Amino acid sequence: MTSPLNVPSPAVGSATEDRWSPRLWGTLLVLCAAMFLDALDVSMVGVALPSIATDLGLSTATLQWIVSGYILGYGGLLLLGGRAADLLGRRRVFLIALAVFALASLLGGLVDSGPLLIASRFIKGLSAAFTAPAGLSIITTTFKEGTQRNRALSIYTTCAATGFSMGLVLSGVLTELSWRWTMLLPAPIALVALVAGVRLIPHSDRDDTRAGYDVPGAVTGTGAMLLLVFTVVQAPEAGWTSARTLLSFLATAILLAAFVTIERRSTAPLLRLGVLRSGTQLRAQLGAAAFFGSYVAFQFIATQYMQSLLGWSALQTALAFLPAGVLVALSSTRIGDVVDRFGTPRVIATGFTLLVVAYAIFLQVDLTPRYAAVVLPSMLFLGAACALTFPSLNIQATNGVDDDEQGMVSGLLNTSIQVGGAIFLAVVTAVITAGGHEGASAASEQAVLDSFRPGLVVVTAIALAGLLITLTGLRGDRRARAPQPSVVVAKSSGTRTETAEPVGVRD
Repeated sequence: MTSPLNVPSPAVGSATEDRWSPRLWGTLLVLCAAMFLDALDVSMVGVALPSIATDLGLSTATLQWIVSGYILGYGGLLLLGGRAADLLGRRRVFLIALAVFALASLLGGLVDSGPLLIASRFIKGLSAAFTAPAGLSIITTTFKEGTQRNRALSIYTTCAATGFSMGLVLSGVLTELSWRWTMLLPAPIALVALVAGVRLIPHSDRDDTRAGYDVPGAVTGTGAMLLLVFTVVQAPEAGWTSARTLLSFLATAILLAAFVTIERRSTAPLLRLGVLRSGTQLRAQLGAAAFFGSYVAFQFIATQYMQSLLGWSALQTALAFLPAGVLVALSSTRIGDVVDRFGTPRVIATGFTLLVVAYAIFLQVDLTPRYAAVVLPSMLFLGAACALTFPSLNIQATNGVDDDEQGMVSGLLNTSIQVGGAIFLAVVTAVITAGGHEGASAASEQAVLDSFRPGLVVVTAIALAGLLITLTGLRGDRRARAPQPSVVVAKSSGTRTETAEPVGVRD
């Protein structure tokens, strides 16, 4: 961690002044395009799920894998992707992964079976596991910590919101033609971003690799994450107490224990465990898991409710979600100023409060469409919550981290997001399935709705847990605003010096 006693000098070409050069803007826009594609892909797939299920004859449990296959590749390889960006060069990793993303998008639109579609989603998630931490670390090493970085991250997350809102509408329109177009659309956008990235993204320094690449850590860490996500995702279908699930959890625990042991002894760890001694960092990671996990599960339920029970078309469903995305797009550019004034703990706590309110309102849905009274208020609160929470979590996780560890921390943050999404979506799906949703007929619509409600209660509880975690940091945030002496300690590896999180560090 970095303190006032040890602040790295800005990299050549970094943003240190109020005015940014055209090339710097171009670099940021390319990185924003990758984030845009990630959000676009998630939102488009969510709306298209019912059409995919009908066309390919997929059950609810199998349908979950269209979402979870992406999360499996994404969450399983993020730690490796983040460290690869530090070691191999952020530019190289970002561009190669973006090319794979484009090819996987093309493949997803051409397949004719559920397993092949899930496989294409896994490959796309795998590529995103490298573009996301590489892109975020390029931003955090290019823009100076503070107002400049907060501004860049606000723009970055605004592009995610724009991709989300446009994805909903585009998916609604394209799904009316064929769900395949929702899979194909990201391919040309990714190719344009790739060409622009080759010209605009500056070459980055690689970390000193004389100590090695920590291959044992990469194998055990990646294996543990892949097995954890896979186990949680398949548990609702196999049974949470089945021998298969329990043995998978046991194997995951063994791999995680081996990973921790290796990282503690490695001179060039894939994940330096010392970063998690920071309460600020730990709250950011847990908050990210709760935030994204609750949202993914909510979107899964809400999409099924609107199309299966209310009979809304894909376009009508997309338009119902649109106010949330528009609100985020209109407000996210100002979140950097809000964070500068109030600090990330307060902003994140406010965002989680709004998230809980949004989900609680949606619990009032019934078989009669109540858009103005229930759906619209839920979406507006959801949009406000996302606008405040997502950029603030990114800022809190990356502030105070040395440049040569930005990829690692970015990978860790995105791992928390994706693993949280996989775990909580699987839990909510299990709750719904236990309620009798699978195989319900048109004559038992009330029974289907009744099976959705416990899932919505779990979603609300997840958001409430995120709020409680964030509230534990408010007292420390108040202390942080008073001038305190910094404390310098040594990194466990003994090869570099590190400052412990100073009492007065800003979140």
